[in-house]
Amino acid sequence: MIRKPVIQFHLMAALLVMAACEKTPEPEAALEESSAEIVTELEALYHEYDEELLALNPIYATFRGDHRFNDQWGPYDFLSDEYAEAMYDLNKRYLARLVGYDPETLEGQDRLNYDIFRFDRENAIEREEQGYNDYESLTPVSQFFSVPNFMVILGSGGTAQPFETPQHYDDWIKRSGNFARHVDLSITKMREGVELGVVQPRVLMEKTLPQLAAQVVESAEKSAFYGPVMRMPESFSAEDRERITAAYDDHIMNVLVPAYAKLHDYINDEYMQHTRDTVGQVDSPGGKEYYAFVVRETTTTDYTPEEIHDIGKREAERIFAEMERIRDVVGFEGTMPEFFEHLRTDPQYFFETEEEILQAYDEVRNDIDPKLDKAFNVKAKAPYVIRAVEPFRARSMAAAQYFPGTPDGSRPGIFYVNTYDLPARPNWVIEALSLHEANPGHHFQISISQEMEALPAFRRFGGYTAFVEGWGLYAESVGEELGLYTDPLQYFGSLHFDIWRANRLVVDTGMHALGWTREDAIEWMSNNSPITDTDVVAEVERYIAIPSQALAYKIGQLKIRELRNRAEEALGDKFDVRAYHDLVLTSGSLPLFVLEAEVDRWIEKQKG
Repeated sequence: MIRKPVIQFHLMAALLVMAACEKTPEPEAALEESSAEIVTELEALYHEYDEELLALNPIYATFRGDHRFNDQWGPYDFLSDEYAEAMYDLNKRYLARLVGYDPETLEGQDRLNYDIFRFDRENAIEREEQGYNDYESLTPVSQFFSVPNFMVILGSGGTAQPFETPQHYDDWIKRSGNFARHVDLSITKMREGVELGVVQPRVLMEKTLPQLAAQVVESAEKSAFYGPVMRMPESFSAEDRERITAAYDDHIMNVLVPAYAKLHDYINDEYMQHTRDTVGQVDSPGGKEYYAFVVRETTTTDYTPEEIHDIGKREAERIFAEMERIRDVVGFEGTMPEFFEHLRTDPQYFFETEEEILQAYDEVRNDIDPKLDKAFNVKAKAPYVIRAVEPFRARSMAAAQYFPGTPDGSRPGIFYVNTYDLPARPNWVIEALSLHEANPGHHFQISISQEMEALPAFRRFGGYTAFVEGWGLYAESVGEELGLYTDPLQYFGSLHFDIWRANRLVVDTGMHALGWTREDAIEWMSNNSPITDTDVVAEVERYIAIPSQALAYKIGQLKIRELRNRAEEALGDKFDVRAYHDLVLTSGSLPLFVLEAEVDRWIEKQKG
């Protein structure tokens, strides 16, 4: 999975598909001139929008490698009404400007730019007008992702925030000085949620408290925020080293630690008594409507939660049958539950140390990368590094996570591997997990998108979860044609991840739309895959914390595979898998219905 800013969309699929599929007549000379002028003006519009967006979201700019705003939190806090109003105004203004242009004068990528930009703005406006942003703001903290956890990742020096010059160190102190204000606003929002009955499930807050407590340290040296001080470049002068060390000691102990303590104590002493025993959005006021919206938004389809639930069950049944076949291939004599238990508990499948598991993933990288030519023409230029998930969040984290690097490769992408509870990290999943998170999965797709300089910024750096996560899961399925999965258990590992994603369709919709309990979800996950108890609990609680996100993987994978099958059948000997992958990867992240229209046009062109 990935964690990155993702621009969502408003589902008006029929309109966009019709627009994308239209055959534009050959333009007259005058129309060509007019179209060129419009394209230039629209490119300026997109750039102006992006500049305003970055000014409102300077941390997003830092992640993109734009360091103009490294010392800024933003003119408004992300949870504030002022921020919501500023973003609403931004989207309204640029949508009004956009619709003043005639899209019929545009073709190819220019038309896609127009249609996707319009979709994004309309979705953002609907989100605000329907109150879904307000709804989300009432529960700003969870164990899986929150600003407090994100702050530690950013401020410990391992991701986007640079710590290479004395100015960089000063930038972070100024930026993170706003965290106390964010904590105050988080508490205000949570109190509003209590009054309205929109509160987090208790089980999530029980996992959140230790994460916050880990940042309440007795001395600055014990804080994760002290990491940049410990790794201060030797080139710094003695004066700068002394000044920065003193400033960080003071900032950590007198600004950051009190803020974490305040949030921890509020949740522990006040909020916990108002948390709920139920876990689904259907059990929260307005949650049923909210969940139906985010399901459409996340999957870029018109599927209802009930339809996705049924798709998940069918996929789980299909994959389970293939897993039974592999059980027989490896010669295991026993039932599938017994085979699952064998894979969970036999010491031969465990790593003994963190270093060993990280080394194994490095070896897989060295095996995969030279084989990419078999299926890909276009490749990512940016490198990636492999790191262990930080201890403070590892217990509640998924098996892996990807953070994008910068377009110029100056900051590499990060493939995080969870090394907590090593018996829960079997060695028979490493090929599939690397394919998903790194090459040719998330790192590959996101880097290629960012490196497409001809595309406007909202397409290079934005994205649709169904496409991004769908591609990651699809990337696992190309392992065999790349020459991997020669070990049947490594192939079984890919089936394990595939049924895991199918189970997500069942469990996420089960809890948030159909009234399933946490225990119902855990039982389904445990019975239908060899996932360990540690991962079962972490995954189910992740679905509780971020409703609908887990649906994107399988829905996106099914569409990308369906379109490939369609192209293979239509083109026969003319089909080139590398050309298909080029098509999918070089337009940036797209809504699935837009991708389908693009592939259909490509098929017709290849036939010609």
